[in-house]
Amino acid sequence: MGQPESREGAQAELPPGQRLQRGWPVTHYGPVPKFRPDRWEFSVFGATSGGGKHCWDHEEFSALPYSTVLGDLHCVTKFSMLGAEWGGVAARTLLELAPPAPEVTHVMVWAEYGFSSNLRLADFDTERTIFATHKDGELLTAEHGFPVRLVVPHLYAWKGPKWVRGVEYMTADRRGFWEERGYHNIGDPWQEQRYSYQEEPGDGPEL
Repeated sequence: MGQPESREGAQAELPPGQRLQRGWPVTHYGPVPKFRPDRWEFSVFGATSGGGKHCWDHEEFSALPYSTVLGDLHCVTKFSMLGAEWGGVAARTLLELAPPAPEVTHVMVWAEYGFSSNLRLADFDTERTIFATHKDGELLTAEHGFPVRLVVPHLYAWKGPKWVRGVEYMTADRRGFWEERGYHNIGDPWQEQRYSYQEEPGDGPEL
């Protein structure tokens, strides 16, 4: 698991191999999707406690309880942005509204264009994992993931996709987009878990 939340300028609190970043670079794979509010839907599906699918349109999702957390952003490309305030819907709020079945161990977070990232349920179910709509009190820009991006401060930033559209509850682990392409299945920056060749037995499914 990650370290306690840090504050900007605390160089000693950077994970190994990271450098302090002033500002917020835009990094992503593929084009920026066009947001169409009338077609947008957020869903929770898979091994839910009741076996059904839970869905919210954009207006409904925007009306869910709003939370704020302080959290760092550690990019696998070696920059770290410290002490940002993220606002949006806490992952734990979704877990309460759409509970997983008891046997769920992992989630797959799905985003536009079929992009995906897998997380252990224990990493998803933390007080600072958040489906962010705002950063430092301002709406996210399209380039940074508007309308919703996942932020998991204690893991590398690729574990928190931009343009999220849903969460799949899983009873077994399955690699996401970057995990299938050589990134570490867990992605803890404090352990410098960048690439799949660093994995220990039990860290993830076979490639």
